Amino acid sequence: ALCGPHFVEWVHKQTERFIEKYAMFTRDERVLVAVSGGKDSLALWDILLALGYRADGLYIGLGIDGGLNYSDESHRYVMDFIGKHGGNLTLHTVDVAEIYGASIPEAARLTRRGRDKPCSVCGLSKRHIMNRVARDHGYDVLATGHNLDDEAAVLFGNTLVWSMDYLARQGPVMPPSHPGLARKAKPLFRFYEREMAAYAVVRGIDYMYDECPHAIGATTIRYKELLNQLEVASPGIKLQFVLRFLKARQAHGLFAQVREQLELHTCPTCGQPTTNDGVCSFCRMWERVNARRGERML
Repeated sequence: ALCGPHFVEWVHKQTERFIEKYAMFTRDERVLVAVSGGKDSLALWDILLALGYRADGLYIGLGIDGGLNYSDESHRYVMDFIGKHGGNLTLHTVDVAEIYGASIPEAARLTRRGRDKPCSVCGLSKRHIMNRVARDHGYDVLATGHNLDDEAAVLFGNTLVWSMDYLARQGPVMPPSHPGLARKAKPLFRFYEREMAAYAVVRGIDYMYDECPHAIGATTIRYKELLNQLEVASPGIKLQFVLRFLKARQAHGLFAQVREQLELHTCPTCGQPTTNDGVCSFCRMWERVNARRGERML
């Protein structure tokens, strides 16, 4: 119902309102935006810059090809975005293979954790790297481009199996529960995916259209498809699902006990917080990866 300029203005005002409503961050704080080359993360970076926030980018090179040169193409879109903003934006780039010794697909093949699909290896690595970069470079908050469709699908999956630990942590803001953890925020969590796609088109943001080749058949995509069917029958149901969960959790103190019982330790290898009483899962995984790479080279 809005023309292009007014739609952009509406997105900016809504994002500002969400940031203030959920106390995500202020203009005095430094924000690190995790950018993948997709529409949501680039749109988020564009919005925060337009609103005057001190926002820098973080790109993680995963070494994923899949016949699409997926990681290289994703990085190209990020660099094109920076070029359109005058080339003077700050981007932290982490090449996983260069720093840790193997690409994500190679690491998955060498570990039991990701033998079938590299998604768990990828997720674990990205979370660790994002938190480390935010900590090492003194950022106050790590912002990701999760939209409403993402949040509803994750909430749906976690509710189906009553994953208490994940439900306790799900929300637009995750305050740091340990000195080594960065605050995490999702400024776009109330926007539909199609709205972010429209924003990218109106703003002339070129982005990676293809899904990660390893995401084919992922349960989250199936949940999105189911929720889209419900949305057609009951428009607005996804937004109600997410907002009423957040309201119930706040009003009734749901999962508060789970959060209080979560005990974190400091990994002796990397210094980051971990629920393990010893070396964290990330360090253990990469120790195995490099040990098995060494065995193959002998």
